Amino acid sequence: MIKLIVSDIDGTLVPDGGYEVPAELYEVILKLRAKGIQFAAASGRQWVSIESIFDPVKEKIFYLSDNGAYIGCHGRNLFLNPIERKTAMDMVEDVRKTEGLEVMLSGPDVVYMETKDKDFIDWMVNSYKFRVEMVEDLTKVESEFIKVSVYRKTDVESHTRQLREKYRDRLKITIAGDMWMDCMRPGTNKGEAVKLLQESLSITPEETMAFGDQLNDIEMLNQAYYSFAVANARKEVKEAARFQTDTNLNQGVLKILKLLL
Repeated sequence: MIKLIVSDIDGTLVPDGGYEVPAELYEVILKLRAKGIQFAAASGRQWVSIESIFDPVKEKIFYLSDNGAYIGCHGRNLFLNPIERKTAMDMVEDVRKTEGLEVMLSGPDVVYMETKDKDFIDWMVNSYKFRVEMVEDLTKVESEFIKVSVYRKTDVESHTRQLREKYRDRLKITIAGDMWMDCMRPGTNKGEAVKLLQESLSITPEETMAFGDQLNDIEMLNQAYYSFAVANARKEVKEAARFQTDTNLNQGVLKILKLLL
């Protein structure tokens, strides 16, 4: 019997940077919960963004945000994985030296940005619904950080190879789509977050269903027997998943969840 469902958001439930999911999904989540099945949204997004998307059911789900660096539920942070400060600052300095890249620092509740690109800021606030604080200098921010995000308008993977090589022993680095490279504390990923949630709820991988599309979803898929790649997923993700469903635009995740009812 399935007891836990975990789904990525961008590229899996919505287009990258999208905000709206079908209202029917909320109804299905509530019906699944009535049958004893928990739902968790696992994303590179900030928890505030996840909560905005799932507002009608925000008190009924778990948030695995910042690629597993934050585990919580409505109004409560359950577990954090902070990054060593010097490592975060070093990454900020190196990203600043690389043309075409933007860098953000995620605290537990606020994303800090120093960019001058107004369109980028508006996109983060209005599309992703992030709680953003603009600062003059990220290295002067007094906070603990759970994620360093590196953004490029396109093809971030090929333009961050040197950074990934330099920091591979100091950070857990993952590519989250065409525009984002996310950096967390070593050992932090969606799969570890799912494992911690499973252990807390006494749920096994054999009782877990997961959905994803990008490289940062693979550890999560490996933590669920019923692992699904959406049809628009990367090749590596399809190879890691046991099953496949329709594309995000054709509501592949919702189609499978409705079968459980």
